[in-house]
Amino acid sequence: MASPPQRRRAARHQQPLADDTNATRRGPSAGRKKPITVDAIIETAFGIVEREGYDALTMRRVAGALETGPASLYAHVVNKKDLDDLLIGRLCAEIELPEPDPRTWREQVIGVCTQIRDQYLRYPGISLAALAVVPTNLETLRVSEGLLGIVLAGGVDPRTAAWAIDALFLYVNAFCLETSLADRHADHDGRTVGRDDLLRRFAALPGTFPHTRRHAAELTSGTAQERFAFTLNLIMDGLGHRT
Repeated sequence: MASPPQRRRAARHQQPLADDTNATRRGPSAGRKKPITVDAIIETAFGIVEREGYDALTMRRVAGALETGPASLYAHVVNKKDLDDLLIGRLCAEIELPEPDPRTWREQVIGVCTQIRDQYLRYPGISLAALAVVPTNLETLRVSEGLLGIVLAGGVDPRTAAWAIDALFLYVNAFCLETSLADRHADHDGRTVGRDDLLRRFAALPGTFPHTRRHAAELTSGTAQERFAFTLNLIMDGLGHRT
């Protein structure tokens, strides 16, 4: 007898994901379609997010794409939160973690965060899944463990290191979510508010906004990537003062 999905989910947190069970299809598609597996569910979910964004991802939507009913999915995945955990874990599995080096720990942290950003930006809005669940997947925890080890190697005290890792994850997630939302709005509206538009709007502000008018160029300068690097360096500079 197959173990219940809750037990298999618990097992995934003790060992790498092993897709060792298949759901039996019923109805007209039985015998003609590939069995439902955890890998099939994950890949189908990623396809939906890549094409339509994370907001379109539901268990029913995945089931429809696999030409089955939601009950077939629940034989493998406990619920939507469990699916979110699997998706983020799969992306984190692609992250390469360096051996902690006290001499280059700041650059190492920035490098790992940049990898996370690049993984999340492949799937519009997927960082919302990371914000919505408590990480329990071993691959997600592997990345957290790796970052913590790097920061500790830099001489930061454990509590500060732990809180800094949380702040870094929050910033990366928020950056990716904002980028995805901006891209989606641009697709829907056909255009984005460019820098020239912002400069004109700021210049037209009344005199009660003197700083915004005077420093409009600075407020609208830089690319998203430049601002991302700036913020990470700002966090790392703050940590450097605490070593």
